[in-house]
Amino acid sequence: MRKIPATVVTGFLGAGKTSLIRHLLAHAAGRRIALVINEFGELGIDREILLGCGLPQCGDADVIELANGCICCTVADDFLPTMATLLARAEPPDHIVIETSGLALPKPLVQAFAWPEVKARVTVDGVVAVIDAAAVAAHRFATDLAALARQRAADPALEHDNPLEEVFGDQLACADLVVLNKTDLVAGDALARAKATLQQRLRPGVKLVQTAHGALAPAVLLGLAAAAEDDLANRPSCHDLEEGHDHDDFESFVVARGPIHDPAGYLAGLVPVIAAHDILRLKGFLAVPGKEFRHVVQAVGARLQSYFDRPWRPDEERQSRLVVIGRKGLDRAAIAAALKA
Repeated sequence: MRKIPATVVTGFLGAGKTSLIRHLLAHAAGRRIALVINEFGELGIDREILLGCGLPQCGDADVIELANGCICCTVADDFLPTMATLLARAEPPDHIVIETSGLALPKPLVQAFAWPEVKARVTVDGVVAVIDAAAVAAHRFATDLAALARQRAADPALEHDNPLEEVFGDQLACADLVVLNKTDLVAGDALARAKATLQQRLRPGVKLVQTAHGALAPAVLLGLAAAAEDDLANRPSCHDLEEGHDHDDFESFVVARGPIHDPAGYLAGLVPVIAAHDILRLKGFLAVPGKEFRHVVQAVGARLQSYFDRPWRPDEERQSRLVVIGRKGLDRAAIAAALKA
C-alpha cells in the first residue's frame, strides 16, 4: 500500500508559513490535503485564518489544530493521536501538511514518523523551511559578534546563548527545501547577501527557492520524496544531546479589548509598542464597529499587515484579541495597557 506523503512546514515566527499553505490549498488541483496546525500560545490564530480563506477544501474537518504548546514537545500526547485519527478515516487524505509553530524544532517531529504505527502508513515527503528574507537581511538570527566581544570583555564569565539563532539554525539544518519568502521587502544587494548567508548553512543537495507572499507552485513543494524519517543522522541539531526541548526563552500571552473604531490609527500606534518591547510577533483579530467582517492583524517587528477576511459568525463574540510573542521577560502589564489604549 502506498504510503501517504507528509510535508512538514517549519520556519520562524512570521516567516509566511500560513500564506504558503493558503496558496498551496488554492492550487491543490483536486488533491485531498489534511492540515495539522500547531501554534505557540493559548489562542490559535493560524487555523482561524485558514478557515476564513473561503476555499471549499479548507473545512473544519480538514484543518486540525494542536494548541497545547509546541508540537516538538508534545509528539506522543498530541501528534500521534492526531495522525491515528487521520489514518482511520474512511477516505484518508492524499497528502498531509503539518505547519509547526515558529518556535518548534522540526527534527523531533520527523523522528515521530519512525514510530511503527505511523511509519507503516506515512512518510515525510520533505521538510520545508520558510525563511523571512527581510529578517535575514536585518541579521535578526545572527549574533552580533562585535557586541558579544565587548560584553565578554566586561564580563569574562558571560555565557553566549542566542535562542533565536538556535531555533533558526535547527530549522535550516533539517530542511529538504528552503523557501526564501518576502523577497519583495528586500532590495537587490541585501537579497543577494541574504541568499549567500543561507547557502553557506544548507546541507548538501538542499535547494533554495525564493518567492513573495508564499506564492510557490505545489509541484515545487510536494513530491520531494525525501523520506526524512530515514535520514535523521544527516540532520544535525544543537539540541540532539538534550533529553527534551523547552521554550523557556520565549513567552506568549493574549490581550483582549473592545471594538476598534479607527483601525488605521490603532495599527499605526502598534509600531512604537512593538519596537519599545521588542515584540517578535503580534497577530489576531479586531472588531470594527459597522463592519460585518473580522479585521485580521499580522505583525512581524515593525511590518504590519491587515485585511478583512470573513463575516463574524452569529455565535462569535465580537471581541478584539491579539496574541503577543516575544523573548522571556516581556512587560506584560505595560504591553497590555498600550494595546488597550
